[in-house]
Amino acid sequence: MTGLRVLAVVAWLGSWELAGTHWIDPFYYSKPSNIWQRLVDWFTTGTAFGSIWEQISVTLQEAVLGFLIGSAAGVVFGILLGRARLLADVCAPFVKAANAIPRIVLASLFVIWFGLGLSSKVATAVVLVFFAVFFNAFQGAREVDRTLVDNARILGAGKRQIMTSIVLPSATSWITASLHTAFGFALIGAVVGEFVGADKGLGLLINNAQGTFDSAGIYAGMIVITVIALIAESLITLLEGHLLAWRPQSQSSATGL
Repeated sequence: MTGLRVLAVVAWLGSWELAGTHWIDPFYYSKPSNIWQRLVDWFTTGTAFGSIWEQISVTLQEAVLGFLIGSAAGVVFGILLGRARLLADVCAPFVKAANAIPRIVLASLFVIWFGLGLSSKVATAVVLVFFAVFFNAFQGAREVDRTLVDNARILGAGKRQIMTSIVLPSATSWITASLHTAFGFALIGAVVGEFVGADKGLGLLINNAQGTFDSAGIYAGMIVITVIALIAESLITLLEGHLLAWRPQSQSSATGL
């Protein structure tokens, strides 16, 4: 399987290189050799805005902060509204209205409110992450087995014990599933915020490449962001395995099927 994947990538890159050399204009479409050279230049001599590692660090800091704040807020409000039906019914139209807002556009407002620094990018990442986590946490809290909750109450469990011992564990799988897409949204928020206005970051590099018609630079920035997202995905998968280790394996998993 791995061999077939490698072969597919090699065939794709080879055909692109060949097309960029003979049939299409590399000024507009670039080609893999030019993209590779741009990456080599960035990681050896740096970028027009300083070290590439500094740009990665800035974007990663914005994305991680937005991811953590947005995820925490999404979990808290999702579970709170999921367990309080009256409050959920009251807030439902406001939540739907907020979710309908094109949140990327808010990046421009955040720059006006918070300036060109870290805060505006984090705010953009937070609003993108929040709803991705909120709806999963809300649904996870709603899907808790009512019989299990009733039995716990009969045995004398209080609201806090029910929340920590039953609701949260039951909703964990819903929440961790949303985290896989949530970090991608956090990266999008950070990069879009840098597009709107910044003096550091991978979004700034891509924006500058666009302004100078450097298609190789745009692709190179996309590759760096993709690698960061894949590494984050691996770490979230490890976290998910740790948080869900209490769940019994299904029969098919246990037998290796």
